[in-house]
Amino acid sequence: MQISAVSKEINEWSGSVLIAGVLEGTIESQTNLFKTLIKDDFLSKRFNDEKFEGKKSQKFSIELIEGEIKKVIFVGLGKAETLQINDLRKAAAIGARQVSGYGRKLGIFFPWDAFEPSSAACAVGEAVRLSSIKDLRFKSESKKPTSLDEVELIGLDTNTTKSDIAEINPICDGVKFARELVSAPPNVLTPYQMAKEAEKLANDFDLDLKILDKKECEDQGMGAYLAVAKGSDLKPYFIHLKYSPKTVKNKVVLIGKGLTFDSGGYNLKVGASQIEKMKYDMGGSAAVLGTARVIAELKPSYTEVHFIVAACENMINGSALHPGDIIKASNGKTIEVNNTDAEGRLTLADALVYACKLKPDAIVDLATLTGACVIALGDEIAGLWTDNDQLSEQLTKAAGKAGEGIWRMPMQDSYKSGIKSSIADLQNTGPRPGGSITAALFLKEFVNSSIPWAHIDIAGTCWTEKDRDINPKGATGYGVRTLVNWIKELNLNAN
Repeated sequence: MQISAVSKEINEWSGSVLIAGVLEGTIESQTNLFKTLIKDDFLSKRFNDEKFEGKKSQKFSIELIEGEIKKVIFVGLGKAETLQINDLRKAAAIGARQVSGYGRKLGIFFPWDAFEPSSAACAVGEAVRLSSIKDLRFKSESKKPTSLDEVELIGLDTNTTKSDIAEINPICDGVKFARELVSAPPNVLTPYQMAKEAEKLANDFDLDLKILDKKECEDQGMGAYLAVAKGSDLKPYFIHLKYSPKTVKNKVVLIGKGLTFDSGGYNLKVGASQIEKMKYDMGGSAAVLGTARVIAELKPSYTEVHFIVAACENMINGSALHPGDIIKASNGKTIEVNNTDAEGRLTLADALVYACKLKPDAIVDLATLTGACVIALGDEIAGLWTDNDQLSEQLTKAAGKAGEGIWRMPMQDSYKSGIKSSIADLQNTGPRPGGSITAALFLKEFVNSSIPWAHIDIAGTCWTEKDRDINPKGATGYGVRTLVNWIKELNLNAN
């Protein structure tokens, strides 16, 4: 999909389909604006018939018989005084879903003047591309949907937006890759296959790759990670990708939880736990690998980025982790396992210890970690835990720019008593109240206090059961754009 800005008036543009954003209270001016395409009286009548006032998310379309433009899709943006960039993003996604079958060239005409041009262009371009992605890999017969070849953002200056628009497709390719990883069934995306996907990334995009097998993980003392993996007949793979620019001024580590399937172990997921959806328990690793793809293509100049995934399954066999077992992580801390379904934090514990040995300037982990976070924040907002105010501000800003919901949560030290064990250093779960906080406090035990660290719980945001803005039903690819924005900003500050 070629996305570009065109410095044209609306009456100069030609293409197949046009999406027009309408501000509430501007129906009369919009009627005058489009009278070269649609008869004035006809458009006014249609606005009235459809009771279209330009309110947020309102939409209706008109098919044209004459001329090159076959369809005009009007989408409401709400009132001008409350207009936000997310409104443009949402309107673009709503309009893009009405385009199929009407040609291969789309024009978008929005009130761009309210925003910084590059930011608006990227938000809208990403929305169109991401809302149109369909994963048909596992259908035996499927008619390939007509794809858009060109998207033109009408009325935007080409020169000031060109470089930012050029990044839209690489970023969306990374999100698409993450979505496909999450959507893949667990008999396809095994720990071995995830390692192969990392190997392909390394080969295609010139990244350094190290994969530790079970023996090498044992040599590093990764007793927490390996304890989870031993319940599966499939071998674990500890994946470490690295992007290295010529000049390094920052070094960061991204860690993604990589449970390719989570049965819950002997604390088997039952009832409303949606065990059939537990292929998405590697949503954090998908975000990290998707980010690796983007960073490798964009090639930031000053930031070295490490991408780490401790991939395995959480299953039940004669060797599986028991409730009540005591295991030892690679930093020497012992853990009483009081719930085998709190396995993600065990794999992350050893990944965090490994990351600290790289001596980075910051570590960020993403994980579908707790149902408690979903209860607290729902399915549109991820939870953010960190003691570092600067890192919190950076990640919140990066998520805001991406239109990905995030909210800083408390690191309540007094709750640490909930994960104390009488016979080991820690237990892997605390009491039910504040469960997402005690999970973050557990992870904190495996991070050097001198290294800024943030934990992002994406249990609610990595999957959606409904079409939501730019995310069709299914895997969302949440986190890729937030992480990319964060790394790009670090790079600018290092310049």
